[in-house]
Amino acid sequence: MTALTVSRAIVVAKRRAAKSGLLLVLAIISTDARTEPIETEHLFGFTLGSDVGEVGEREIEGSLTGRFAKQTGSYNAFESTLSAEFVPIANLRTEYTAAINSYDIAGVSGLTDQRYSAFGGLSADFRYRFLDRATAPFGFALGAEPHWGRADEISGEPGNQYGVDFVAAADRELVSDRVVVAFNLLYQPETMRSNVTGTWSDESTAGLAIGVMARVHADIFFGGEARYLRHYDGLALQAFTGQGFFIGPTVYAKISERAWIAAAWSAQLAGNATTSVGSLDLVNFERHQARLLFGISF
Repeated sequence: MTALTVSRAIVVAKRRAAKSGLLLVLAIISTDARTEPIETEHLFGFTLGSDVGEVGEREIEGSLTGRFAKQTGSYNAFESTLSAEFVPIANLRTEYTAAINSYDIAGVSGLTDQRYSAFGGLSADFRYRFLDRATAPFGFALGAEPHWGRADEISGEPGNQYGVDFVAAADRELVSDRVVVAFNLLYQPETMRSNVTGTWSDESTAGLAIGVMARVHADIFFGGEARYLRHYDGLALQAFTGQGFFIGPTVYAKISERAWIAAAWSAQLAGNATTSVGSLDLVNFERHQARLLFGISF
C-alpha cells in the first residue's frame, strides 16, 4: 500500500467518523425534540394552570411553602401540606389537604413572638375546566378552595380561621408544546376568631398572577411568575391596607412517568402598606416567598 493510498484511507475514515458524529448529535437533538403535550396542572409554583387531569387520575401531592422577612426582627413561617387528588368526572379536579404550620417570629414590630410547629388545618380544592386548550383558543378553569386553619396566617396567633380562595385560571401555548403562559385572577376572603381575645376579624386579598414556562428539555421547564396582590380589611374588599408586587423564577421537572417536582421563589420588589412608611408592604406580606411541590400518581 502506497503512502497516497494510506492518506486517502485516513481521509475517508475521518469523513466517516465526522458523519457518524454528526448523525449521533442529530439523533440526540431529535430525541430531545420529541415532546409530549404540555400539562399545566402542576407546572407553576404560585400560578394555576387550567388543566385538571384525566378521569380516574389519582395522585398524592405535597408542598412546602416558606415566607421570610418583615421590616424588623426575625420572621420565618412555613406551611407543609399533604394532599390526595382525584378526578371523578371529566374536567373536574378534587383535592383534600391537611397542613402543618411552623412559626419562628422574634422582634417583629406589631407581632407577638412565636416559636412552634403544630397541625395547621384542613382544606378542599374543587376546580372545573370549562375550556380545553386542545379544542379552544385557550384553556379556562374556575376553582374554589374552602379552608379552615388553627392560626392567623401572618402572626401565627392561635385561633379559628375560615376562608375560601377563589381563582379564575386561563392559559395558552405561545409555541405549541414548547412555551405556555398562564393568567390568574384571585379573590380570597377570610374571617378569624382569636383564641386570645375572643374577637372576630375579617380580611380579604385580591390580585392577579401571570406565569410563563418554556420547555428546555423533554421533561424540564423553566420560567418565571409575577403576582400583584392587594390586601383589605373586610370580606368584600372594604378598606385597602396594602399592596405588593412579587416576581421570581420557577422550575418544573418530570422525574418519572408517575412523579414530578417543581420549585419557585418570589421576592417582593414593590409595594406599600397604609400603616407604615416604605417602598414595600411588609405588614400584610413578606419580603420573600418560596415553594417546593411534588406529586406521585398511582
